[in-house]
Amino acid sequence: MQPSALFQDDISAIVLSAGQGLRMGGVDKGLQMFKGKPLVQHMLERLGPQVSHLMVNANRHLDLYRSFCDEVWADEEPGLAGPLAGFLVGLEKAKRPFLMTVPCDTPLIPLDLSERLYRAMSSTQADMAVVRSVDHSPKMSSQDDSPPLRAQPVLCMMRGHLAPRLRQFMTRGERKVSAWSREIHTVWVDYDQPNDEPKAFSNLNTLEDLHALE
Repeated sequence: MQPSALFQDDISAIVLSAGQGLRMGGVDKGLQMFKGKPLVQHMLERLGPQVSHLMVNANRHLDLYRSFCDEVWADEEPGLAGPLAGFLVGLEKAKRPFLMTVPCDTPLIPLDLSERLYRAMSSTQADMAVVRSVDHSPKMSSQDDSPPLRAQPVLCMMRGHLAPRLRQFMTRGERKVSAWSREIHTVWVDYDQPNDEPKAFSNLNTLEDLHALE
């Protein structure tokens, strides 16, 4: 299957904002302000042109999230099931054949993200495509000619028909995204080209991270 000119019509997307935000002191991370707007609003604005159906996954302040997005879904899995719970609710609520997932704390995601993930899946018939980006962490030396690529497991795209399989996977007690990606046919989408923005996948785990990027 070759990507159509209107590939966006095939894609639902869900912003994952259901975590506890422990490294930010327990705040609702998606509602934290970044450059004058909540993080979730940044994510939705960057996703809007890339897909045709938007959702948010949140477990707190649902009414506030609904002021940014009509479709807000809480985890259906009991306990703290992690990102896979968001994957599952997204797959089950998606209105398009492909689902893209993004965390709420990566406000600079590339504007070609959905296209690159979609093309990788379409050309390989994969079940899932996952981003890998250049590791710019402080431990890496500036002298490294080829810094390693780091997986960004919740920045991904999946086929919508995987919902029953993921539910069965989680029923076995599985909670790791990396284990799920090994369970199915997964391809990597590398952001390591000269024109790729090095800060595109900056992950704001702490308030210090947020203020530094701002």
